[in-house]
Amino acid sequence: MHMSGQAHPVHVVGAGPGGLATAAALQRRGIRTVVLEKSPSVGASWRSHYDRLRLHTTRRWSALPGLPIPRSYGRWVARDDLVRYLESYADHHRIELAAGVEVDRIDHDGGGDGATWTLHANGGRKLSAAAVVVATGYNHTARLPEWPGRQSFTGELLHASRYRNATPYAGQDVLVVGVGNTGAEIAVDLVEGGAARVRLAVRTPPHIVRRSTLGWPAQANGVLCRRLPTGMVDAMAARMARLAIPDLEPYGLPRPEAGLYTRAREGAIPVQDVGLIKAIRKRRVEVVAAVESFDAGKVTLADGASLTPDVVIAATGYTRGLTPLVGHLGVLDATGRPLAHGARTHPDAPGLFFTGYTNPLSGMLRELSRDADRIARTIARRAT
Repeated sequence: MHMSGQAHPVHVVGAGPGGLATAAALQRRGIRTVVLEKSPSVGASWRSHYDRLRLHTTRRWSALPGLPIPRSYGRWVARDDLVRYLESYADHHRIELAAGVEVDRIDHDGGGDGATWTLHANGGRKLSAAAVVVATGYNHTARLPEWPGRQSFTGELLHASRYRNATPYAGQDVLVVGVGNTGAEIAVDLVEGGAARVRLAVRTPPHIVRRSTLGWPAQANGVLCRRLPTGMVDAMAARMARLAIPDLEPYGLPRPEAGLYTRAREGAIPVQDVGLIKAIRKRRVEVVAAVESFDAGKVTLADGASLTPDVVIAATGYTRGLTPLVGHLGVLDATGRPLAHGARTHPDAPGLFFTGYTNPLSGMLRELSRDADRIARTIARRAT
C-alpha cells in the first residue's frame, strides 16, 4: 500500500531516537512523514549530555530498526558515537526533517480534507496532520527542586543537564544531589577529574547493579524479567545483589527496602555501577543525607548536618514538558505523562501517539524500536 496521495503527512514531533525510528517505520509503509525538530539537527538532547556518557544498554539492543550500530562503536556506545549513528540513521532512511520548527501546541480540530490535527509552531506556522506522533523525549525539561533558600545560595548551583566534565571543578568541594545513573556517574567523573571533595546526597538508597556480570549485561535480565511477577523478580534481584554488590551500609548507603522491580515500576531505574562502589569504599565519594534547604553559603541536610560546598550539582531529573503541548486535550495523567502510550491512543484523541515516555528495565531504545513498528502499523490501518 503506497499512500503518496495522502492529503496531509503524518507529523512526528522530535528527532530523537523515538521520532526517527517511528518516521522510518511509517516511510517503509509508504506513508509520507515529516519530523519536526526545534534544534538544528537530530539527537539534540544526546548532544548536550555530559562527555563521559555511554549507553547503559548494549549496542545490539540499542540499534533502531533497519540499521545496526557499527561494531566499531563497541559494546557500550559513547555519546558522540550515538549522535553519529542517529545522523546516519536519518540519512539512510531519507527521513524528511524540518529542523528549527518548534511545536508549542497541538489541537484536535477535524479540519477536513483528511486532517484531524493542527500543530501550532514558531513563526506563526500552522501545520495540518492526519496523525501526530509526539516524541519530544523523556528528559525534556530539567527539574530543579524548590529548596527553601535556594535563591540565596552564594556558591554555584547547576542542574546536571548543564554538566559536561570535571575540568571546571578541579580542586573544588562539590555536592552532587540525587543518586540516579546521572548523579552516580557525575560523582565518579568528579573524583577522577580532580575535585577536592565529592559528596553525594541521597534521599532513597538506590538499587545498584553491575553493568554486566561475566559478560551478561544487566539489560538482559531486564528483558527476561518483563513477563515475570514483580515479587519473583524482586527476590531474584535481592539474591543477585547480595552476591555481586558489597554491603555499603558502613559507608552510609544501606540496601534499599523496596524490591528492584517494584521500584522500577514506580520509575526508579537501578544504578549501573561505573565506579561508584569503588569510589564509596575508598571514601572518595562520601554519602550524605538529602538536601533540605540553603542559606547563603550553607546547605542543610535532612539529618541536621550542614555543609558549605563550593558547587551543588542537582541530578534531580526531568519532567516530560508535555503539559503546554497537549495538556488541554485530557491525554495526560496527574504527573504529566501520557495516559496511552505506543500504539494505543486515548479514546478522546484518536491519531495522537506518544513514544519514549517510559523508562523500562529492558532498555528505552529497545522499547522505542518496538513501539515504532506498532505505531506505524496502527496508522497504516487507520489510513486504509
